Amino acid sequence: MAGKLNINTFKKIKNIFFSNCTSLLIEAYHTSKSNEVIFQDFDENDITAILHHYIDVNPKRKILEISTNIEHHIFNNTKKYSKKFASKFARIDLRFSTFWKREEYIYFIEAKNLKSSDSGLKRRYINTGIDNFLKGGKYENCDGLLVGYILEGTKLECVKGINNLLEKDNRNDLIIIPQSFHNFDFYLSSHEERLLTHAFLEYFN
Repeated sequence: MAGKLNINTFKKIKNIFFSNCTSLLIEAYHTSKSNEVIFQDFDENDITAILHHYIDVNPKRKILEISTNIEHHIFNNTKKYSKKFASKFARIDLRFSTFWKREEYIYFIEAKNLKSSDSGLKRRYINTGIDNFLKGGKYENCDGLLVGYILEGTKLECVKGINNLLEKDNRNDLIIIPQSFHNFDFYLSSHEERLLTHAFLEYFN
């Protein structure tokens, strides 16, 4: 993709695009929270659908010329074409895309529910969230952001619980650390394959 562009220009545009995507997400989060439309018994897809709606109607999205869709299927060329073969494709919650000088830039978001008192959800965040962005995972070729919808407790409590599980797994080098931008507390985890960004959205703290 970057072959037609100077690599530094490509990286700069890519970073600006990623920044715009996260900005749209955080604005949608604040709108959803102020409108009190999220409830504790919601599934992840319910919350994602609401956030996507707020992203979609945000005038800023059109100014930035960003397109979005939910439940994006990741096409797998290794699958044999047969009835219902597409139902076996991996799906990722949100997809952002834009074009600049005939190059397409894509950014993905995968989301998981979290509760401070639920170690099962924290384990699921690792196994089906973090690990899917790493080598061999469903999203290893996806540039993106991992989001935790916190339906009980605080981000600090949930991050501490996730890190405790990572330490228990002897994955101490992968613990999640804070990194603020867009006036919001994002988090980073450093992996051999990539640097993964996390956003934890508190709804009922």
